[in-house]
Amino acid sequence: MDAKNRFETKVTFALSRLEWLGFLAVSLVLAVQHRTEIRWGVFVLLFTVIDAIGYIPGAIAFRRRPDRRVPRGYYVAYNTMHSLVTAGLLAGAWALFVRPEWALLALPIHLMGDRALFGNSLKPFGVAFEPETNPAFRLFEQEYRPTVYPREVRTPREPGARGAARNSVEGTDAVRT
Repeated sequence: MDAKNRFETKVTFALSRLEWLGFLAVSLVLAVQHRTEIRWGVFVLLFTVIDAIGYIPGAIAFRRRPDRRVPRGYYVAYNTMHSLVTAGLLAGAWALFVRPEWALLALPIHLMGDRALFGNSLKPFGVAFEPETNPAFRLFEQEYRPTVYPREVRTPREPGARGAARNSVEGTDAVRT
């Protein structure tokens, strides 16, 4: 997608998941190749800390509240712990202050597994903490149907300027496969 249309079609989302699956596969192959060099206690710790801090508290809060609304802090914790930036900082700090080691593969294995296998990445505040279709998105999917295929549209760059050709995706289907 782009900076002005921050949604995924089923196809673009599947392509993103394939990319994440590729990264997961590389991480798993490296883990298998170096399985005898992995400190498995450290691996399990790094793998589980992501959800222990970032997911489980929010999931519990979500299930306990009748309205299923959880405070934003749970979203922040989830997004912080499920961020590739956080994983990179954690791995860098671990390598610097403890040692570089193959157990650090737990971080990309967890994050890429979440993204590739479950389709989960970061959580926006406006959606339920646990996956469920937002009514506004459901309506958007129903109304966003193709009437015509993308066509060339002429739009002015600046007032008085000659029109610039660009491809429009207006009217294309966000859920078409």
